[in-house]
Amino acid sequence: MALTAQDRARKIKVILFDVDGVLTDGTIWIYPMPMVLPDGSIVTKMVEAKGYNAHDGAGMTLARLGGMKVGVITKRISEAVALRARDLKLEFVYQGCAFKMKAIREIMEKEGVTLDEIAYVGDDVIDLPAMRQCGFAVAVANARAQVKAEAHYVTPNKGGEGAGRDAIEFILQAKGLLQRCIDASIDEGNPVPPSMDIGKGGDLK
Repeated sequence: MALTAQDRARKIKVILFDVDGVLTDGTIWIYPMPMVLPDGSIVTKMVEAKGYNAHDGAGMTLARLGGMKVGVITKRISEAVALRARDLKLEFVYQGCAFKMKAIREIMEKEGVTLDEIAYVGDDVIDLPAMRQCGFAVAVANARAQVKAEAHYVTPNKGGEGAGRDAIEFILQAKGLLQRCIDASIDEGNPVPPSMDIGKGGDLK
């Protein structure tokens, strides 16, 4: 008998996300920033900016309270991603990955997990190889039709609008842990876990 989405979600130990279109709405802002060189001359550097949803950050805290690890795998290389990853203290950060299964195989070896224990959340065709092989494939609401067709679960919200949180809560609900993790995250008597989204907006100190 075929496994249900809930059956697949119950096995998950690692949740991996694409970035653009999944943790963001897919918009990439690139703007010029003047920089003064030591000799006094001025050059212009192009800086990339992205917008992230705080609900997703809080969701990653819930995932960790539920005993899971979280990461991102993206084709682009962006300091904006690196800063957000540090802010959220993500366990896995892979940038510049055109073939995402390579990163996933590294994670499997490092963590001693199987494909059945990995969830992957994507939105475009570059994510299909990972979604086809990982145990629980999630497409966000704004994903391409080809991606939704191969997903085990499609989030109600779009990328950048809480889709990451949707995926995490679905998994925790399947495990019977969602309410317990929510209660732990808001319990004043519970020490704030190191994984809480209490970053300083990219401050690396």
